[in-house]
Amino acid sequence: MHDAPSVSYPVGRSRWGAALLALAWLAGVAAVLAWSLQPQVAAWRLAAAWSAVIGAGALALRQYRRAPAGILAWDGASWSWSEGSGPAASGRLRLSLDLQQILLVHWRGDRGSRWIWLERASRRERWDDLRRAVYSRARPEALSVGEPPAAKP
Repeated sequence: MHDAPSVSYPVGRSRWGAALLALAWLAGVAAVLAWSLQPQVAAWRLAAAWSAVIGAGALALRQYRRAPAGILAWDGASWSWSEGSGPAASGRLRLSLDLQQILLVHWRGDRGSRWIWLERASRRERWDDLRRAVYSRARPEALSVGEPPAAKP
């Protein structure tokens, strides 16, 4: 088995993430609309439900606009994340959802954590390298010359 190659992958706003948020919001709108058509529903409850749906939509739109944009990089031993011209931060990456063409990963670094959608369309020629890196483990330390594997703690 070969080690995953080093790879840098661009991250930006995800169309799939936006579609998922929009679908969830529309489901909420449909549910509140269906509920509002029921007889004898208290007006204050409908007002609260519509406020919650509108607030959730506004929050989803805000989160989409603030979606992280930067470069996710694997060097064979660790992951790093850089935004704009700032320094790269090292951290851990955990796969949460794999849809073959889209990955949802959770990044956890010194400066906090975030959910990141990775899409094949961002850089098709490096997609397979990225997937190998996501599923790989860090390279083990090289053994010293002449030292048997059992001697390594």
